[in-house]
Amino acid sequence: MATGNVTAILDWYASHQRDLPWRRPDATAWAILVSEVMLQQTPVARVLPVYKEWLSRWPTPASLAATPAGDAVRAWGRLGYPRRALRLHATARILTQRHGGEVPTSVDALIALPGIGAYTAAAVASFAFGQRKAVLDINVRRVLARLFHGQERPPASPSAAEVRLAESLLPAPPAQSARWSVAVMELGALVCTAARPDCASCPVSLSCAWRLAGSPRSDARRRAQTYEGTDRQCRGRLLAVLREAHGPVAGPRLDAAWPDPAQRARALDSLVADGLVDPRPDGTFGFPEEDGSERTAHSAVQKTRGL
Repeated sequence: MATGNVTAILDWYASHQRDLPWRRPDATAWAILVSEVMLQQTPVARVLPVYKEWLSRWPTPASLAATPAGDAVRAWGRLGYPRRALRLHATARILTQRHGGEVPTSVDALIALPGIGAYTAAAVASFAFGQRKAVLDINVRRVLARLFHGQERPPASPSAAEVRLAESLLPAPPAQSARWSVAVMELGALVCTAARPDCASCPVSLSCAWRLAGSPRSDARRRAQTYEGTDRQCRGRLLAVLREAHGPVAGPRLDAAWPDPAQRARALDSLVADGLVDPRPDGTFGFPEEDGSERTAHSAVQKTRGL
């Protein structure tokens, strides 16, 4: 059954795959790494315009490494979780200084880079270098949970059993293995979605354990995260003021971005602690290195390994 499912999903992907720039044959390892970092917890539609502008401006690690960290934060725009921009900038400097400006091929070396976890390392090794690695993002995990275990959704974190199953499904040829990984990922993104799966369009619906069991709903429904009124929204408003400015801004301009002074101060303190904002001696605030100083994002990256 497993072999038949793999073939069916690969055949489906051949006809339904999206034309995404990081999947094209001319995509560099750096371009693929950038895409994987941007796609963490962020939909493709939001990533595409920022990704294209980013690669046009910084097509190599060296080109990004030569710019201030604040430029990376500014270019990140409204993708969310802006510490990812600092980590990409720190990664670019590490690649330039220690790896000859190239993305390393080994999973261990990739995981050693700022903000690169097991999933991202496996994805870059597979999609950029054609290595036979199991790539387990949430879309893949959801497809496998439904198809083989009859579960609506996978557990919060990948289990050893999930990894073994994913590895057992990998086709032997590395190139086909990478194609399988992106194919099942695409199926989860377009058809076997979290909220409204389109089972009628699924190429493996006839053998799906979850569908055959009547598509039972999980007892533990995950609540959508709120955003309105949160510190995260406040942080975003403050960063938006800095992005729209042409340099450091004074405190009163930031005060106008959020009405609650205590929450605003707390959010600003957290942005400074994360290395996303630098306080200046004259009382203004700006992005890192915008004043020409030599401060880098490295120390902030070390403090903020988690999203």
